Amino acid sequence: MFFKKVPFLILCTFSVGLFAQEREITTLSDNWKFTKGEVQNAQNIAFNDTDWETVSVPHDWAIYGPFDKEIDKQTVKIEQNGEDKATEKTGRTGSLPFIGVGWYRNYFSVSKADLEKQILLTFDGAMSNAKVYVNGTFVGERPYGYSYFYFDISEYLIADKENVIAVRLENQPFSSRWYPGAGIYRKVQLIKKNKKSFQHWGQTITTTQILEKEALVHIVSKVNEKNLRIETTIKNAEGDVVASTTENDQFGDQFIQNIKIENPKLWSPENPYLYTSELKLYKGNQLVDSQKIQFGVRFISYTAENGFQLNGKTTKFKGVCLHHDLGPLGIAVNKEALRRQLTILKDMGCNAIRSSHNMPSLEQLELCDEMGFLFLAESFDEWKKPKVKNGYNQYFDNWAEKDVVNLVKATKNHPCIVMWSAGNEVPDQYGSEGVKRAKWLQEVFHREDPTRPVTVGMDQVKAVMASGFGALLDIPGLNYRVHLYEEAYEKFPQGFIMGSETASTVSSRGIYKFPVENGYNKQYEDLQSSSYDVEYCSWSNLPDDDFVLQDDKPWVIGEFVWTGFDYLGEPTPYDEYWPSRSSYFGICDLAGLPKDRYYLYRSRWNTTENTLHILPHWNWEGREGETTPIFVYTNFKKAELFINGKSQGVQEKSNKTHQNRYRLMWMDTKYEPGTVKVVAYNDDGTVAMEKEIKTAGKPHHLKLEPNKTMLKANGEDLIFITVSVVDKNGIECPTATKMLKVNVKGAGSFKAICNGDATSLDVFHEPNMETFSGKLVVIVQSKKTAGPIEVSIKGSGLKHGKIQLQSE
Repeated sequence: MFFKKVPFLILCTFSVGLFAQEREITTLSDNWKFTKGEVQNAQNIAFNDTDWETVSVPHDWAIYGPFDKEIDKQTVKIEQNGEDKATEKTGRTGSLPFIGVGWYRNYFSVSKADLEKQILLTFDGAMSNAKVYVNGTFVGERPYGYSYFYFDISEYLIADKENVIAVRLENQPFSSRWYPGAGIYRKVQLIKKNKKSFQHWGQTITTTQILEKEALVHIVSKVNEKNLRIETTIKNAEGDVVASTTENDQFGDQFIQNIKIENPKLWSPENPYLYTSELKLYKGNQLVDSQKIQFGVRFISYTAENGFQLNGKTTKFKGVCLHHDLGPLGIAVNKEALRRQLTILKDMGCNAIRSSHNMPSLEQLELCDEMGFLFLAESFDEWKKPKVKNGYNQYFDNWAEKDVVNLVKATKNHPCIVMWSAGNEVPDQYGSEGVKRAKWLQEVFHREDPTRPVTVGMDQVKAVMASGFGALLDIPGLNYRVHLYEEAYEKFPQGFIMGSETASTVSSRGIYKFPVENGYNKQYEDLQSSSYDVEYCSWSNLPDDDFVLQDDKPWVIGEFVWTGFDYLGEPTPYDEYWPSRSSYFGICDLAGLPKDRYYLYRSRWNTTENTLHILPHWNWEGREGETTPIFVYTNFKKAELFINGKSQGVQEKSNKTHQNRYRLMWMDTKYEPGTVKVVAYNDDGTVAMEKEIKTAGKPHHLKLEPNKTMLKANGEDLIFITVSVVDKNGIECPTATKMLKVNVKGAGSFKAICNGDATSLDVFHEPNMETFSGKLVVIVQSKKTAGPIEVSIKGSGLKHGKIQLQSE
């Protein structure tokens, strides 16, 4: 494989610098008119939309609900889950009203001078089957809801009058396996630039050589005109110029520059250092276009000898899979919500993200560049053979290459991306046609980006071993099937294997089931799963089984856990039960609150901070004297447990079972109210760390914990407030179910609320909800005016909670 021979690239964040006289970019976020349902002639310039709702984009029209079991009810046999007969699935796509047609309209003006320019209309994502009109004229379409796309609309515009953009979207029933959302859910921009200019997505920045004291940066710039000149300046993160050059020689439609950076700082998850390239394009002495692009100097390689290496250092993927929804916010992209997710994952020790199973938002990639996450950018969940009736299989023949090309062109300059995925668990894994499709897609990726490898998340491991499907991929990615890792390693020629999807352990935050027994597809009357982290699906396994492979097999190059956060839809193991409308797979729940499993991963992944976590909670009225096992997740090898001051003995990690290797477990402890204390010991027997939990009294008041206290007055910034019911001593009440009501005053507004309960049918946009396992999260959004914000929360029988925030 040529990937073993070429040191891999760098790359950049799409970030355009505005030089007003050459290039103007307007984000079309406000004053969109929206209506749901088919409307005749809605594309026409003279259409009267005054009765339509005014919304901001990004926008998800379906997240407001209500939840309804009849929405997209699917009677299907999920073959990738090993099902042998079709059954009725009520919550598979989240039970939210995403099906149907939606129309958007927006207005803008251009001058006569603008008509001499090239004007592009860009979409980062629209769900789905987008048809775009300008001033009543159809300008183009994009069926795939996750694809980035743009149109040159220069010829359709009218000077000094209102121009109208109209977008028709349509989501079909039976088109998804999870909640896809609905609407223009990522940003829309209008780009005005000279016709003599850089092509859209026309910059490619890679690192071709890195030595001890210098790096060679290779920049290819595609342009729309001949006889131009380019000047490039590279600045470090502190804003100092570290290199500059001028290039007069143009090769067809492109310039090629090789620029040396002395004493480069390399990009990595530990040190996500970013440079900025400033590129200026001249026609004679006239500046005609300019762009600023952030990039990181780094190189990657994949070899049988060393696995995955970043900057010459073997690095294992400690990754999670993420769907595109943001829980109670739906699929409408919000950078602060994404930042919160990544901050939580960073503390866990996570170093990698897999976009599942779709093309990621540019905002997510920008944050991964900035915060230091390796990224596996995925493209499709279906190829030609269907998983659902109206899925991507309808579009594959005509659109797959176009969608891959746009994925690569739009995102290739991000240092975080270290791999492409051409698909996930595609039914095409069977048969020769699937092998041909895999080869063709991989070649498209290679053609567009020869610097990164390609994988596919494969769950039919026996089939791909037999057909050659797995052997042809640059990176063999296995979804589960831990019992087949050894055989796959022997049969695949690459010399390594990646866990592209692992675990699928299920749990509900703060819910514990007795007796504590390992098992798959366990179901209970309350439609919850045990947070003892011993339950999984028929096709999957416990985290500890993957840990053993990661630790003991150097040829296993890492894992991507299913999933980092719960998401809307796919409520396995309750997808045949109602009400159940979101997943149980998350390490964190739908509100972003960590489950116990978070600390199991943290105890292994976070190597810079100590972890000591006790479960379950210690409020078990009615279980006095009954066996109530206690687990401890910690990076220390041994610890001693005390209940009300009495030692329950010392446990030490061992190789007795996979779980004994990574968890400390006291299986025979009896419940008695009071205090549970754990003392962790260093290898020399000295006390390393202590922690205790206590039985809570009656609910008394609310504890409010914001993830920050200052908002930007931009109308987009968010604060997430974790609300906990506590007793008079401030001890959290882990079983409290209290209806809370939220009121926000001042320079902020209530945005959403979520308690993380997969069975809750309360909508997210109403300011009241019951706590689940004693907690919920309130989201407050800034306005466009600065000032103080007061958030007050009331609950029956509780002392009210109040917090002061600030927007500036």
